[in-house]
Amino acid sequence: MARSFVAEARRAVGRRRDRIHPIVELLAEEHPDATIALRFRTELELLFSVILSAQTTDVNVNRVTERLFAKYGRPEDYLAVPQEELERDIYETGFFRQKAKSLRGTAHMLLEEFGGVVPRTLPELLRLPGVARKTANVVAAELGDPQGIVVDTHVRRLSQRLGLTREEDPVKIERDLVKLVPRADWGRFPHLLIWHGRRVCDARRPRCDVCVVNALCPSSRVDVTESAQTRDTAV
Repeated sequence: MARSFVAEARRAVGRRRDRIHPIVELLAEEHPDATIALRFRTELELLFSVILSAQTTDVNVNRVTERLFAKYGRPEDYLAVPQEELERDIYETGFFRQKAKSLRGTAHMLLEEFGGVVPRTLPELLRLPGVARKTANVVAAELGDPQGIVVDTHVRRLSQRLGLTREEDPVKIERDLVKLVPRADWGRFPHLLIWHGRRVCDARRPRCDVCVVNALCPSSRVDVTESAQTRDTAV
């Protein structure tokens, strides 16, 4: 059986629980501007921005919501126009029919059950149309009370590369992360991974040579070991 480079690399960098604090602190120092990229002024705008961000970029959402939020300020406003009009207003975000239904359904529920106010707990947020766990986690964290850890594509990839989880399912990844990451860091931790993933730990070409958590990352050691093994075999 071939030697397990991954197992050796994990042993070399140490236990996950011992590495998590320095990982968070090093990334926080490297990315002091790591915050949510969506632009919003109110809790309602936050919620609707996150709903619209599914399957599109934050840049695209910000472009659409600049006009959208100038037109719609309250939950009532989203119910005062025909569905087709709202669809046209959010067309550029993609999946506009389903998203329009979600916005209108959420606006209706906010008025009927929450007094027009965005709820803050995960169970309440998850009742809103178009709000899945990732969306609920983002909203709760940005409202100042994170109740879980957001897992998007960057968080998933970097958590796996850093050896913080071996899971593939986002729910199971979150379950691993909340056991490791101090609760005080639940809100900022996803932002740190997201910005590090965008700037350094690229999906195809991670820049391990300039990575501040290189020494704490088993994946960088696997790459180095495998490269050396390949060269030795070639010689």
